Amino acid sequence: MTPVQNREAPLSEVEPIAFRPRVAVATAGKSLSPQSSAAILTTFDRRELNQILGLYGRKVAAGEWRDYAIDFGRDKAVFSVFRRSSEMPLYRIEKQPRLARRQGAYGIVSATGLILKRGHDLARVLAVLEARLRLASY
Repeated sequence: MTPVQNREAPLSEVEPIAFRPRVAVATAGKSLSPQSSAAILTTFDRRELNQILGLYGRKVAAGEWRDYAIDFGRDKAVFSVFRRSSEMPLYRIEKQPRLARRQGAYGIVSATGLILKRGHDLARVLAVLEARLRLASY
């Protein structure tokens, strides 16, 4: 058989590609369905993304940031900011719901791993990354 004949169904330009979340590895003989594995992911909601992307847009307009990446995991959601796409992230904006009652669910981590700010309110945490005007002394 040739590779073209081995294909189950031809691809169509009209039909959208359906992306399915990865199915978690079976634990103790129990398999998880795609619906249950999607429910355990930590994500940013629309309000949080609006705040983060607002800051990102201002920094891109200022020429400081150029690229970003979003990662949704089981324990945390991460918005990484890059100066160039080939580098390590400058900052990681993290959401960890398990820390919500202690230090706060939101945090800013620098490229060196230093936690710059952690708190319960995303706007106050993001204020660390806002540009401040400084008085120039001669």
